[in-house]
Amino acid sequence: QVQLVESGGGSVQAGGSLRLSCAASGFTNCMGWFRQAPGKEREGVAAIISGGGSTYTVYADSVKGRFTISQDSAKATLYLQMNSLALEDTAIYYCAAGHGGGLWTETARYNYWGQGTQVTVSS
Repeated sequence: QVQLVESGGGSVQAGGSLRLSCAASGFTNCMGWFRQAPGKEREGVAAIISGGGSTYTVYADSVKGRFTISQDSAKATLYLQMNSLALEDTAIYYCAAGHGGGLWTETARYNYWGQGTQVTVSS
């Protein structure tokens, strides 16, 4: 069982930055950030995937170049640095951890989810 607790959400003006944190009781081979805007499906934002002795990061096209995912194993914390925030980034952001395979964007790949943190971007 992996417990995940997000923090760092809030309100920010367009163009601003926020850093989300996810305190984890353990890391799995796929640690990700998802978001869900009102009336929309939950979508993958970024993930860190480990396996075969290597670790790499992946991003949704909509956030490439603006968001950075990272993890600090010593602090057992996953981060999402969000820069140049836009109105369409407004959503509840969730931290997720998964053991299995499959596309990183598939919610079914993840076994554990945090409670979510709200990010609101205003003009």
